[in-house]
Amino acid sequence: MIKNIVFDIGNVLIDFCWKDHIQRKGFQGKIAERIGRAMMQSPVWDELDRGMWTNEELLAGFIANDPEIETEIRTVFSDLSTLVRERAGSGDWLRSLKAQGYRVYYLSNYSERVKKEAASELSFLKEMDGGIMSYMVQAVKPAPLIYQILFEKYGILAKESVFLDDTEKNVDSARKLGMYGIVVRDVEQAKQELRELLEADRAAGDGADTARHSFLSRF
Repeated sequence: MIKNIVFDIGNVLIDFCWKDHIQRKGFQGKIAERIGRAMMQSPVWDELDRGMWTNEELLAGFIANDPEIETEIRTVFSDLSTLVRERAGSGDWLRSLKAQGYRVYYLSNYSERVKKEAASELSFLKEMDGGIMSYMVQAVKPAPLIYQILFEKYGILAKESVFLDDTEKNVDSARKLGMYGIVVRDVEQAKQELRELLEADRAAGDGADTARHSFLSRF
């Protein structure tokens, strides 16, 4: 039986609105595209989430991607408070699941700096039973290690857990470890698929026929 619902944070419970963030810093058009490629769309961004590089090392990595726009990169990186925005209804969704008896956790590639500077956009965390952000353990999804740390810390069994993430490779990694998985394309789609999965799981637990088990295998 499913007991645990594990959520990614970015683009699931909050919007990762990096394009808006760049615009708020005064950059648009082609220069904004270049900033995005040098920063948020660069592998260096994973190191921000991993939490092992200093701000100076991160800046050096971003700037190395496009040295001509060093000043612009420094401006965008100077303040990350508008990088994310909490989605309306995230807290209600979590409370609804908890009211049904499920435990809810987070497992997210997320930086300590963004957590601090945009803390007001994470009000839903108080509704959750715990979780792991990548900077806490210096590991990022889809590496199996970060999932295993979550399991061990909270005594979670993979076969009793569902993982929701907007990135398919992260969901694939969860499935390989034995979790059910839902790729989040939008909130309503994710809620519908989760609702169907939980209903099928309850029916299977009540001794329903093998068709229910076949449905569960989709996840």
